[in-house]
Amino acid sequence: MPNFNHKPVMLAEVLAALKVKSGGKYADGTLGGAGHATAILAASSPNGWLFGCDRDGVAVEAAQARLAEFAGRFEISRGNYAELFETLEPESFDGVLLDLGVSSPQLDVAERGFSFQQEGPLDMRMDKRQQLTAADLLNHASAEELAEIFWKLGDEPQSRRFARAIEHDRQQRPFETTGQLAGLIERLAPRHGKKAHPATRVFQALRMAVNDELGSLERGLTGAVRILKPGGRLAVITFHSLEDRKVKEFGRQKSRDYTFEGEVDVPELRKPRTPELKWVQRKAVLPGEAEQKENPRSRSAQLRIMEKI
Repeated sequence: MPNFNHKPVMLAEVLAALKVKSGGKYADGTLGGAGHATAILAASSPNGWLFGCDRDGVAVEAAQARLAEFAGRFEISRGNYAELFETLEPESFDGVLLDLGVSSPQLDVAERGFSFQQEGPLDMRMDKRQQLTAADLLNHASAEELAEIFWKLGDEPQSRRFARAIEHDRQQRPFETTGQLAGLIERLAPRHGKKAHPATRVFQALRMAVNDELGSLERGLTGAVRILKPGGRLAVITFHSLEDRKVKEFGRQKSRDYTFEGEVDVPELRKPRTPELKWVQRKAVLPGEAEQKENPRSRSAQLRIMEKI
């Protein structure tokens, strides 16, 4: 079995959020190592069915092996959920799960280039069939473009300074490795005893840009609502504020009973409309203390749950 062992976050909470039942039909748009998918198929026995997809070929191969015991009860496709949801039958699923961000196996394998903690190529592609890599972006985007990526996708306060330094350094030597980039950022912004590495936000922003993660999320949320049955549940796990804001705003828009004319929401210009979703609960579900202690990477996770009307 391929080495893609990923501990699923908030497993019990996800099963409860999706109201997994025997004979139900579910979609997992971020399959990973199939931790959530395995639990969903087990809980929906004996005849529940699951569609799963992932951009990562290693994850798909691992999921196929892990789900073999449920033969005939699932279908797996390699690709982006934002596009693949468009191929599924409308209003045919009881629940949809999106577990966003990068997985532990991707972070832990140096050759994938996701982590500043290990020396590896500046790759960061979730789908290796894709041409664009992090090195391509660093070596060819303008300083203005890089600064915008670091600021918008990483909330990096020194985005302009870092971008100018990258533009200067790449004229002497192209950026090829994670250590090369992390080293530059650390020289520009020494830790001075801080726990967090100064390159954390830059790496996050590059990864999100290379994989168009926010664009995929926007399209995928729309696709998820399309394939859900009335009464079906959408569960989304986010790991940072940028993703979470996107999910909250989507939920707010789809749960409103009005729309408005113009760019500003003025009460006098509101028109009634039928909402598509309702919040199952307003506040995000957070992992419990025991899970956070056992799996430190779960600490930033937030689960939001919506139901199709």
